[in-house]
Amino acid sequence: MIEFYKILLALLCVNYVAQAQEIKNFDQNGEQITRFDELGNAVDAHDGKIAYFNDTYYLYGTSYDCGFEWQNEVARFCGFKSYSSKDMVHWKDEGFLFDAQTPLWQSRCDGKTYGCFRPHVVYNKKNKNYVLWINVYDNVTGYRVFTAKKPTGPFVEVEQPRIEVNKDKPAAGLNNGDHDLFVDDDGTCYLAITDWRTTGTIAIEQLNDDYLSGTGKVATLITSGRTEAPGLFKRKGIYYVTYSDPNCGYCSGTGTSYKTASSPLGPWSEGTKISDNSCGGQPSFVSVMKINSDTIYLYGSDLWNNAARNEALANFYWAPLTFAEDGSINPMDCIKSFVLDKKGEENKVDDQITTNGDYKASCDIGGGIQRSQSFTASSSGTLKSFSITTLKSGYPTADLTLTFYESPDGLTKKGSPLATVVIPQNTLGWSARNITTTPSFDLTLGKRYMVILKSTTNTGCYGFAYSGTVLNADEIASISTDNGENFIPEKNSKLKYNLVIE
Repeated sequence: MIEFYKILLALLCVNYVAQAQEIKNFDQNGEQITRFDELGNAVDAHDGKIAYFNDTYYLYGTSYDCGFEWQNEVARFCGFKSYSSKDMVHWKDEGFLFDAQTPLWQSRCDGKTYGCFRPHVVYNKKNKNYVLWINVYDNVTGYRVFTAKKPTGPFVEVEQPRIEVNKDKPAAGLNNGDHDLFVDDDGTCYLAITDWRTTGTIAIEQLNDDYLSGTGKVATLITSGRTEAPGLFKRKGIYYVTYSDPNCGYCSGTGTSYKTASSPLGPWSEGTKISDNSCGGQPSFVSVMKINSDTIYLYGSDLWNNAARNEALANFYWAPLTFAEDGSINPMDCIKSFVLDKKGEENKVDDQITTNGDYKASCDIGGGIQRSQSFTASSSGTLKSFSITTLKSGYPTADLTLTFYESPDGLTKKGSPLATVVIPQNTLGWSARNITTTPSFDLTLGKRYMVILKSTTNTGCYGFAYSGTVLNADEIASISTDNGENFIPEKNSKLKYNLVIE
């Protein structure tokens, strides 16, 4: 186990020299956390995979920020995004893989369809390009394929692939679903498939040398049904396929099982369950990451938001798998975090987890519910900017308002509003974003103030990001359920905000 952690550290510290790096899944109370990018916006890339190209991690996933809701006929499809990172902690938004706002892609993926999901990218050494497969439901195969010269695109669609599984079934039906791509040591690429026509069995097909289509060499019925989301990888000559057991789309807490084989095309062993709830989510991937002779096997699950049709508030669980001496995968231990210290040692710190930056997004502002945050001026001057992390959900019909007051106790409004800022609902996304406003009123050193977030909407809600730990007692987050008449402090809670005084 000690050797394993040394390998993990070596991988994560490549090309990054900094303070201790902590890859977090949960806060000290065991609550999920939301990952934010370098601009302070929530990472909006779900049901995809982390790949490792040229000493950089790339997270690929489906975006929900534009308001896509599965099987809501008026909901637009947002597209697929990528993020890059040197350490899996600090993420840069690399934008969309291709333009999915065209009429063609909306007709393939919007809420009137079964949707489009699961962007997976591999590198083809022969052609020196990156190959993207996505899951669609507008054709026979259930997939569409793209190529690009860079891992972040732009990706250009090529001829739709041909695969053996369900090749004779009608188009635009539930043929093939969640998938994975795996490149073997010899450069051969395999597509792992969820076969909906056999009630969710797993199949694996060998792809051609360009990774753009199948070869007809296929193993079917690898599982007996009611499974999905395969993750195919290889370790020490043994092939593994993990999968959701049972299948349950957008569910919080389906199991993870796996099988092994000496070849991707089988025969495959009996299944073994390694988690009953996938650490609160649904299994998404296992990524093999190699640095020289060192390798880790990073497991990921999507921590879905209780089967919401829009999953912008979903989070992620990432952790390396561990293995027994006989090659079997050890039962998963749902860890809160890893710490990478300056000395080059990696430690599991479930009981000592730090809390700086541990925020989770939520949504309930609207109607009679208001939220507030108090703060104390660190200097005298003008409040030039005030940034707050917020979002919308469920189609609010009125705007979000921020109102500032003096507040000696952090809970009670004193006098008239110092400033009011209106944030139009059509400027907000469904995932948490950092929104900067310019209140422009004077603050006095040492005085306490409060900002109130409210809306008159009676449909949908506005959201916020909050931390479960408060380091400054003057920062009080509170809630009102009576239209702002009374605010009740929320213990150990702080909204995600920032301000600039000049």
